[in-house]
Amino acid sequence: MDLRMSVEDREEFLAGLHVGVLGLDDPRHGGGPLLVPLWYSYRPGGLVVIETGRKTLKARLIREAGRFSLCVQDETAPYRYVSVEGPVVSVEDPLPPAEREALAHRYLDADAASAYLAANHGQLADDILIRMRPQRWRTADFSAFAAEFDT
Repeated sequence: MDLRMSVEDREEFLAGLHVGVLGLDDPRHGGGPLLVPLWYSYRPGGLVVIETGRKTLKARLIREAGRFSLCVQDETAPYRYVSVEGPVVSVEDPLPPAEREALAHRYLDADAASAYLAANHGQLADDILIRMRPQRWRTADFSAFAAEFDT
């Protein structure tokens, strides 16, 4: 059974509201991967956009590698996931305020987003914006598989 999503389905899923898990090779301590949950944005056919502090380990590893991976998933059955990896196409430093606000409003309602932005104004001033062009996709949608067991 082929569990892969169509191009349209995978892009729609990635554009949905999920917390992403950023994946980077980390050469420290034997080279195990660095995996970190974060907010992101994506529009079908576009670029994956993340933000992070300019002096964080994430930022350093992304700059060194010139690429990163992101995985998003449904945590309820039937399970689905999209994993995407690709090259960094731009780093904006400092993070444009409109991008910061858009990401906060993507994940939080209007009042909570405003409060979050006000409370974290100093920390967010240290953030950068990183854009990645999706190059390699891995996907699975277990809906059809699960349907075989629904009787």
